[in-house]
Amino acid sequence: MKQMRKSTLEELGLGTVLDVFRNGKLPVDAERAVTAVFGPPEDRGCMVISGANGVVGAGKLMQFAARLSSYGVPMVALDLAGSPDGIGKQLTGLRKAFGADQAAEIAKNIIQLNYDGKSLPSALKIYKPKFLLEAIPEKLELKRAHYALFRREYPDLHIWSVTSGFPSEQLGVDIAHPAFPHEINKIFEIVEKEPGPASALLWALGLIPVEVSDHWSFVLDVFFCGLMQASIRASSMKNMPYWKTDKYIRKLVGPNPFRAHDAIGARGANFLTWSCLHHLHLQYGPLFEPVPELVERKDSGQNWYPPDHFRPLVNYSISEQEQSELEDVVYGSLFQMTTIMLHERRASLSAMNAIGELCAQFTRGMLANLRSRGATAVLQTIARYHALHPEAAQTSWYPEELNRMSEVEWQQLYVNAEHDGVAGVIHISRESYNSDVDAELNRAMDWLLSQGIRRTILCADFHLSTQMVGADTSEFFPALTERAQGIRIAASWSATARRLHSDFDCTVGFISGKRCMGGMLELMMHCHYLFAADSVVLSMPEVTLPVVPGMEGCHWPFRKADEAGRLQLARMLLTGRPVKATQALGWLIDRTGPLETLLSDAWKLVNGDASISQRRHFEDAALPPIQFDAIDGLDSGDAQLEQAREAVRNTIRAACGAGLTEALHMQAEHSADFMVSALCHKGVVGAAWSKIASI
Repeated sequence: MKQMRKSTLEELGLGTVLDVFRNGKLPVDAERAVTAVFGPPEDRGCMVISGANGVVGAGKLMQFAARLSSYGVPMVALDLAGSPDGIGKQLTGLRKAFGADQAAEIAKNIIQLNYDGKSLPSALKIYKPKFLLEAIPEKLELKRAHYALFRREYPDLHIWSVTSGFPSEQLGVDIAHPAFPHEINKIFEIVEKEPGPASALLWALGLIPVEVSDHWSFVLDVFFCGLMQASIRASSMKNMPYWKTDKYIRKLVGPNPFRAHDAIGARGANFLTWSCLHHLHLQYGPLFEPVPELVERKDSGQNWYPPDHFRPLVNYSISEQEQSELEDVVYGSLFQMTTIMLHERRASLSAMNAIGELCAQFTRGMLANLRSRGATAVLQTIARYHALHPEAAQTSWYPEELNRMSEVEWQQLYVNAEHDGVAGVIHISRESYNSDVDAELNRAMDWLLSQGIRRTILCADFHLSTQMVGADTSEFFPALTERAQGIRIAASWSATARRLHSDFDCTVGFISGKRCMGGMLELMMHCHYLFAADSVVLSMPEVTLPVVPGMEGCHWPFRKADEAGRLQLARMLLTGRPVKATQALGWLIDRTGPLETLLSDAWKLVNGDASISQRRHFEDAALPPIQFDAIDGLDSGDAQLEQAREAVRNTIRAACGAGLTEALHMQAEHSADFMVSALCHKGVVGAAWSKIASI
């Protein structure tokens, strides 16, 4: 087997994506993973969450309880007597997510026990503890004493700490650092000597473990706390209110660090950020030294935002020069910190980049950002930052790491390719399509073709991407004011997708996970065959945003469908409502079934077994007019929705009424025309754009 780079799935010890298809099954079965950690069904032990009433502990308790209750694993919630009831607050969210009846069944599996911090309750033995997830306060000696307490009574107990900053070497246990919000976000930074049963269990339960190295504050909190530090410094330099700085930071990077601290709970979040930066400062130098404002808020627990009614009364803006300096402070510090993590090999590049997006909520991963700017521009930014904050230059950093950007691992942060000499797999680790994914997908296809591989599967990566949610709408922002930008995006992305149809002898789009929507579905439908697991939900929600599909969704699938199928496709586009994969069989999907059966079938098909699925005829010429009047169930009560539908109808008429060559640019122009319209500006994409454009 050859691959462009090592996959993140392989870093977990779970093999490659190619292995998943060759073996016709997922690398870990959930029941076996549960047994490996908690014992067989007849002698199954419990999972203990200590500090269970805290924000992290309560969130993780619900997350694990929801996944382990069906396997008969008792969940023991342990905390000090009299601690605030964090668990009760989570039950409301549990009911919203699962409904009252199922939430009640999950809650039945939760056993709450109190202790005094010095000895464990005798009742704990009844539940045979197998796994401790520790979420007590971030005090090193307190944590060490806590582990010793458990090990005295349960020497074989597997222990993970959710610590934000202390390395495993300091704690003496493995790390599973979760991202906020704790009851929703599935990412865990895992520190262990080698991938073991516990991290495999997380993966099997639908969570996302990511292997990182054993350094202070790991990856997420260097990004998250580093951004907060830079934001405070920028705010102080400009004497700017924190809420206003948040707006500029959102435009630059993506998240609102001050609002995030208040949302988590300022008292706890301020302490954690200070703690991470404090220890990073001791280890590395002044770049990380907590600023006085953070120290003050750590002690007071005060929120960063004032009461909402004060904000609209303040009209505060800064000059272009001041905005440039703010950008230098924010990006200069983050870039310098990133070179340190690169030097230490804290994670694979794709994982490090993904942690920034999935956990720190960066619009674009920090490594993708570095790559797009280039080494020279990055070094200039850091130099300008050092001019504004000279002390940061006293911290060692590693500009030479930027010289590696031409290496394949740098170039393929989101898209990887593997082959066995006959057939290949291209897998995407980003849930939304953007220009980075587009460029990397082209390079992956070029690489396979250069290796003589003309038969391939296109899929998600079975790890970082658990769904395909469509195009990254932030990519559309330039197109809201410049028609040419809309044409460029739609035409270039469509040209990339067409290569799956024209450059290969056989391509199989394989959809697993929860859902496939919008631009990602348009990409997948360019494959010669489209397979989707029974559980997958498909949708083209553009009309509800509203935007007009730009990656040929208004004509490409119509060219593979019969008259009845074209009506189904038109209904899907005009309603924006999702359909199950089984409902789309024949007019959009070529094959559905249980996941493991489908894996085997896809591999057989891409290796030449034509009996698996008949390739549908693809019509290059103009299609007969679509009979829109035959589509029922279109609610016309919303005037704006009707306008968006008419734009989609016009695009379908024009693109389907043209030959294949003309249709690409025709649909791109329709999509671009709608982007600059007032109706699009009033919608979801326009609203998101206005939040960052009009500061």
